[in-house]
Order: sequence, then structure tokens, then C-alpha cells
Amino acid sequence: MTPRDLTSAPTRRTVVKAAAVTAVAAPALAAAASPALADAGAVAPAFLHGVASGDPLPDGVLLWTRVTPTPDALPGSGLGPDLTVGWELAEDRGFARTVASGATLATAEADHTVKVDVRGLRPATAYWFRFTADGAVSPAGRTRTAPAVDAAAPGIRFGVVSCANWEAGYFSAYRHLAGRADLDAVLHLGDYIYEYGAGAYPEAKYGVRRHQPAHEIVSLADYRLRHATYKSDADLQAMHAAHPIVAIWDDHEFANDAWSGGAENHTEGAEGRWADRVAAAKRAYFEWMPVRASTEGTVYRRLRFGKLADLHLLDLRSFRSQQAGVGSGKVDDPARSITGRAQLDWLKSGLVASDAAWQLVGTSVMISPVAFGALPAELLSPLAELLGLPKEGLAVNVDQWDGYTDDRKELLGHLRDRGIRNTVFLTGDIHMAWANDVPVKAATYPLSASAATEFVVTSVTSDNLDDLLHVAPGTVSVLAAGAVKAANRHVKWVDMDHHGYGVLDVTAERSQMDYYTVSDRADRNATAAWARSYRTLNGTQRVERVYQPVR
Repeated sequence: MTPRDLTSAPTRRTVVKAAAVTAVAAPALAAAASPALADAGAVAPAFLHGVASGDPLPDGVLLWTRVTPTPDALPGSGLGPDLTVGWELAEDRGFARTVASGATLATAEADHTVKVDVRGLRPATAYWFRFTADGAVSPAGRTRTAPAVDAAAPGIRFGVVSCANWEAGYFSAYRHLAGRADLDAVLHLGDYIYEYGAGAYPEAKYGVRRHQPAHEIVSLADYRLRHATYKSDADLQAMHAAHPIVAIWDDHEFANDAWSGGAENHTEGAEGRWADRVAAAKRAYFEWMPVRASTEGTVYRRLRFGKLADLHLLDLRSFRSQQAGVGSGKVDDPARSITGRAQLDWLKSGLVASDAAWQLVGTSVMISPVAFGALPAELLSPLAELLGLPKEGLAVNVDQWDGYTDDRKELLGHLRDRGIRNTVFLTGDIHMAWANDVPVKAATYPLSASAATEFVVTSVTSDNLDDLLHVAPGTVSVLAAGAVKAANRHVKWVDMDHHGYGVLDVTAERSQMDYYTVSDRADRNATAAWARSYRTLNGTQRVERVYQPVR
């Protein structure tokens, strides 16, 4: 979700092997930053968009790259010959101990992207991979398989990110995650790309670089080029080369505030049929992302990390009903859904059947109920802009689960009635960091039960409160955060100003989110610092503050 400009713009474990990861990240950084490689005509064939891996399984992982076979075969162009691409995966970065190899065809039909689903690997093992094409060799990447299904894994650790707007800032959060050697994977909770035209969000005078294509993306060629633009970023390439990614989409992979039949940022007449735009966006997404398509060609799926955790990943755009109007009274309508019936049943059955110690649920929008009506009038307007809602009043955010209360009531009731413990929702979208209990009945909390907990990560670059108001962080937001916490006693912490990432560390005893912030999104060389930590202890379903990150 992004802000709405009502006048002109679119509405709306500690690093223990740092040297090893630096060895992976440095070539990607150098290649992506090279002026020669910035010009597709300089070398062909060439791997101009880096390498990536994703969706780790105990016995396998998905490998990805994009090859430029000829100078004119630019992303989205449809040009260029088909080209055989070799791949290899090894136990060492020198590729002396290769364990799997093969070849596949990069075709213009798939925008010369390559995805290889490698199986037969050892669980909980790091591997190196690379690609070759007609004498060209890609940068090497490092990936890791998941623990064995029945393994008593001692711990898992994920980087957690969301909302990376190309124009709003540099992707230094990705660079800092690339520099960590202690991650099993990076979890991306959506808004990996943004659909807006250049200078639309944020306004051109506040941006640091410009989208390609320059217009709002609508066609398949548009979405392909936009993905390629993002994957030209050195920090993004470094992160992908260092860690496997587990990703879901939110709205901006399509258009702002998307639902099953349209979007706030889509005009049916001028921009064509919504179904055609969605089909183009999804096709480009699966071409350009190391993600396995699952049920109904979507991203809801489940990954297991030993007996420690099941990770349930949701698609909250493809099947949802249209957002209710603020004040319409329709947010409680049982006929309306954010998940769709099939996905909600799938989630409920997966949660109750799991024997894992922790149930991690990747949800692109916040599930915790939040009432904003108690905020001072002068803060309602900027928060409404941040949330993409009408400025005349803000009771709930109807794009979140607050706009689909019957689905939330059913899911939380299921957790309570079936005695499902240790459910942790992991969330992006809102460009703020939160640590919440998820109460069954918010009105009577804390006297009533908490069914789960929720950790929300802030944006990588997308505007938050101080950006919208163009004020220093920690000024206006102090009052706003205090008012939100006073009106919502299950909200333990909210940071409305900073950009960065999270690191989620899970053991049998607890799940802990360490929040990190970057010094300046407009600085290519921004530093990162630990900001806060919260954890939920096994069996408690409540969050508590911790005064140092996991070591």
C-alpha cells in the first residue's frame, strides 16, 4: 500500500563467517556496478542481472538467472535468439566438488530468464552455483537447503524485508543482509517492485533515481523491464547471490490496493482489462523471481524447516473481495474475504496438522486490529495518506485484515479452539515496524486471550511518516505512536519513521525479531544499526521486549 496524492500523483547468529559471504557478495556488487556491464551491448552473451536462488527444500533449491544473448535482447523486448545455458552446483566456491550440473534453454518466450529446480541435495547444507552461456560465466551464488523434515533443527534465522521502492531510495538494507553469514534465507513479504511511473511516488523532487520504463507499467513488456531494472541494483544482486529468498507478492507487483477484480491504481478503460494486466504481472513475476508457482498459479505455499517451524505463505491479493468503503459497515460482512475460501481452509488445515514447534505465517498485510480514530486530527491526514485512505477520517485500514474481520475472526478462533500455539505472523506493507499481540477480542485485551503474535517490518525505502511530512524522524511520530499504543493495548511498539529490515531468529524456546534501521535511504553507503528487539516465548502467545539482539 502506498499513499494517495489527491491532487495529481497516483492515489495512494551474529556474523561468524563474514568472509565467506563477502566472497559471494563482492563479485555481484562489482559486476552490477560496472559501467561496462551497464551497457548490454558491451558484452554478449552476459549475465547482467545477477543470480539468485529460492524456496529451499530439504533436498533441493530453485536457481535463477537471466542471460542477455545479444545486445538487442533487452528485457521485455522479445528479441534475441534462444541460447543454451549451463548450470552447476558445487560444495565449494571454486567448483572443484560439483554435485549437480546440467543445461537448459533460455528463450525469448521466457524473456531469456532461466529457472532450474535442483533436487537430490543434502539437507541443511550450503552450496555454490553458477551459470555459463557460450563462454560467458555468471557470478557465483551461495545457497542453502532447509533442514530435514524430521530434524530437530537447533535454530533457523531469516532476514525479513518488504516494500522496496526504486525511486524512493537505495537498497542498502539488502547490502547489509548480503553481508551476514548467519541467515538461512531472506523472507520478502511483498512490494518487491512498484508499478508507478517515474516521479509519481514519491514526487520527482524527492526521488533518488528513476523507474524504467518511465511510464506506469501495464503490459508484459513493462513488467519485465521493471523487474529487470530492480535486478540491475548492486545491493539487490548481492543479497540474492548470498542467500536463498522466499518471497510472496503484495499489491505493487500488480497495482496499488489490488483485489481479485481490480485495483485502486487501475483504470479499466485507459489501461485495458484488469485480468490481462494481472496475467502479465504474474507471468513476469514467475519469470524473474526464484519462486515456485503453487496452487492456482499463485504464491501461497508451505515450506518446512525441520520440526522447528512450518512457514505458511499467503497470497492476499488474488482472491480478496474489493476493499470496503471506510464507514460503509461492510468490513464485518461474512460474504467478503481477504484470503478466499480455498486458501483459508488450506491455511487452517495446515496449522492444525503441523507438528512443528512454531507456525510462521507470511502475510503481506497486518492481521492485528488497529484503531486509528483516537489520533489527533492533525495526524489523521498524514497517516491516511501513508495508508492510502480518505483523509476525512480514519477508523480502520480497510486494506488490511481490519477490512475483512470475518476471515480474521474465523482464523483466530481456529487457533484458540484447536489449541494451536506459537503462531507468529510476519508482515510487511505498512512502511512501519510493529510488535503486536494478536488478541481474539481487542476490546477486552489484555484480560482476554492473545491467539498469536505479529512482527511487522518497516520498508526498505518506501515512504513512512517522517518522509511524507518532510520532518526529522522522532518528532511528529512520537505523538502518533503514543496515541496508537494508547488506543490499541496489544500494540507493544511501533516505529513510524525508519527504514531497514528485520532478522528473525527461531529456537525451540522462543522466536525473536531484531529490528535494524539504515542511516539514510538516500545514501548509497548508508550504515545499519540495531534498533529494537522483541520476542515471544514458547507457549505464551505474547510479545515482550528484549534489550539486545541475538548473538
